[in-house]
Amino acid sequence: MPNRTVTFTGIKFDNPFLLSSAPPTESENNILRAFEAGWGGVVVKTIGLHPVVNVIGARTKFFRTTPDDNAVSMKKRTGAALHGSWNWELISDKGLDWWVPRIRRMKEAFPTRVVIASIMAGSGSDKELRAWQTLTQAVQDAGADGVECNFSCPHMDRKDMGSNIGKDEGLCSVVTEAVKEVAKVPVWTKLTPATQDIVVEAAACFRGGADAIVSSNTFPSLPIIDPETLEFEINVDGLVSSGGLGGPAILPMSLANMARMCQAFPEKSFSGIGGVSDFNQALSYFLLGCGTVQVCTAAMLDQAIGPNVIKRLLSGLDTFLDKHAADGWNSIEDFRGLRRDRVVAQSQIRRPAGDQYQGGYEPVEGYAVPESSLSS
Repeated sequence: MPNRTVTFTGIKFDNPFLLSSAPPTESENNILRAFEAGWGGVVVKTIGLHPVVNVIGARTKFFRTTPDDNAVSMKKRTGAALHGSWNWELISDKGLDWWVPRIRRMKEAFPTRVVIASIMAGSGSDKELRAWQTLTQAVQDAGADGVECNFSCPHMDRKDMGSNIGKDEGLCSVVTEAVKEVAKVPVWTKLTPATQDIVVEAAACFRGGADAIVSSNTFPSLPIIDPETLEFEINVDGLVSSGGLGGPAILPMSLANMARMCQAFPEKSFSGIGGVSDFNQALSYFLLGCGTVQVCTAAMLDQAIGPNVIKRLLSGLDTFLDKHAADGWNSIEDFRGLRRDRVVAQSQIRRPAGDQYQGGYEPVEGYAVPESSLSS
């Protein structure tokens, strides 16, 4: 029989598929429904010491694209397919006191399912570092199996929070170290893709003691401007700010970031996010070296918590393992990281033989054709 279980950062999962910290995990009811549906774990919506106030109106919408004209729009159109999600939602609008008893109840109801508590505080002072520690101690005492530090939210009001931490290797290391000082459970750090070299921040997190890196969060982006109204397709009083792009649109970019980190730290643990709706996409993350995969956009479009998505993921995993039983593959560990070494520098890709290729130093400038060729 195929083995769905994984042990990731010392935590045993019934299966490697989690709902990520996002709208699907913003309530106790959603999380309990997710466990009933079969998800191996959840990362709860990011918890702060105090509630936050989100923007008025819609906080999440979905981009769709049509094959005849490649138009990308939030408008629902016949024949359009999902392109991605877009949100400018902040962390949970419920504070720590609200979440603690609910985490306890979740673990009592589903003791074998994994609850990872996403947390966030500032980083500009010792007081803020102590806030990270207060959050860590509270959620682990409530029964959380692990902590995910949110270094990745792309649209926090404060400059010492979210992705502003994830863009600063010093802060990544310092905050992770502060959390590890009090953590009795594994500590994951979720990084932003909006940085020059995500490997640098990953290294800083590992120096601080992180047990795993989670990547990627959504990519900073803007909604489309409607050509008829000349207004952004999502706005408040005509105004918009940068939000986060997720879903199918970010899959290739998220895989590129993950490949670089998995190659830089082949012995470390990684949880992949971005564009997963069935096992075929999850497989790419596993083959690069991820031990778990997280899902958001696809779940939001499937009864908020993705009961059909998790069925597809589990069925796909079982089918894949059955297909490769003759290869001796019985679990994800048997093929995890198998294609990591296939990602190389472009200079290592085979080029035309002989003098047809001159290593980028052809005698013509750019892509121009030599004048002699034009006159002949």
